[in-house]
Amino acid sequence: MVLILVLFVGATFVALRSHTVSHAGANTPTTTVHKSSATTTTTIKATNGTVAKSQVSVQVANGTTVSGLAGTWTTKLQLLGWNTLPRLNGPTETATVIYYHPGFLWAAQEIATELAVPATAAKPIGTSAPVPGATGDDIVVILGPDVAS
Repeated sequence: MVLILVLFVGATFVALRSHTVSHAGANTPTTTVHKSSATTTTTIKATNGTVAKSQVSVQVANGTTVSGLAGTWTTKLQLLGWNTLPRLNGPTETATVIYYHPGFLWAAQEIATELAVPATAAKPIGTSAPVPGATGDDIVVILGPDVAS
């Protein structure tokens, strides 16, 4: 009887341990596991897995003559959870343009929504940086006159 009890406890321990290991191994970069509502609101499905907004570098440049516009939107995007970089002045634009690196279209589209500009404002970044020093940024936003402060 004692032998059966020992075998039962041992088998239960092994079964529980293997279940925990297989569950932890299932959390690959392409799997989303939501453990709290905070994770749900700050995590977006990316083409290469799940990336938090706070891990996306966003450069905001003022492409208008409105003083302080880039600073205002840099702060607003930061408060929404984005990893914003110091604001700067950019080239003059007739409408807001949101440049993105491969894999960050989702971020550009979400930022377009937050700026209340059309999703068509999102454009892939070319071989040259749209503003000086922005070659490593995931997203570069050049604000146009269509964005209200």
